[in-house]
Amino acid sequence: MHHHQSPEMKTCIDNCLACYRECLSTAMNHCLEMGGKHTEPAHFKLMMACAEICRTSAHFMLIGSEHHKHVCRECAEICAQCAEDCKRIGDMESCVAACRRCAESCTKMAA
Repeated sequence: MHHHQSPEMKTCIDNCLACYRECLSTAMNHCLEMGGKHTEPAHFKLMMACAEICRTSAHFMLIGSEHHKHVCRECAEICAQCAEDCKRIGDMESCVAACRRCAESCTKMAA
């Protein structure tokens, strides 16, 4: 196998998968249970978009696609936005942390 994953890429894949898991489960459990501002369409769609782009970024890196840079750039942007929105709504610290970690590592992979 000539495609070699760097330690940075392995970390990024882990961060993407962790963020995917965190955003999806937080939205589907915490947010749906809380209701109100937690289920505002814009916020809920952002969380779903974040989960999906994280999953996609991990997938692109795992298959060794050279397009991962573009996907990671978009992922970093969406994760940063999701972190801010989850912080705004409040009581979503683990989601904020997962999104920030993912944004940071995806920014490095996109460079």
